[in-house]
Amino acid sequence: QVQLIASGGGLVQTGDSLNLSCTASGRTFNGWSATWFRQAPGSQAPGKDREFVASINWNGDNINYDDSVRGRFTISRDNAKNTVYLQMNSLKPEDTGVYFCAARTTAPVSSPNEYHVWGQGTQVTVSS
Repeated sequence: QVQLIASGGGLVQTGDSLNLSCTASGRTFNGWSATWFRQAPGSQAPGKDREFVASINWNGDNINYDDSVRGRFTISRDNAKNTVYLQMNSLKPEDTGVYFCAARTTAPVSSPNEYHVWGQGTQVTVSS
């Protein structure tokens, strides 16, 4: 089974950048698709889903972004390092939340309910 560790979050100001990492251990990450989700403050109530941010398939030739981050965020992966990245530029206060990475062995999808392997989350806070 793959275990995921997310890192790279922090407290930044509007317009700053952060680069999140999601590193897999336990077995090779090659062949797995990966997706970043985020959970905004106050959205932990039952029924509130984690929001889709970006996804990448196993070899990087199928990438998707939520409209809210397209053009500012870039998802990439280095299978030799078992790591998926999320480069976040031009950060806004509304990007604040806990960012989770998730993985699956089939094509990436935008619903968090379709993922069973999750990292622990990393907090991103963007001050205005």
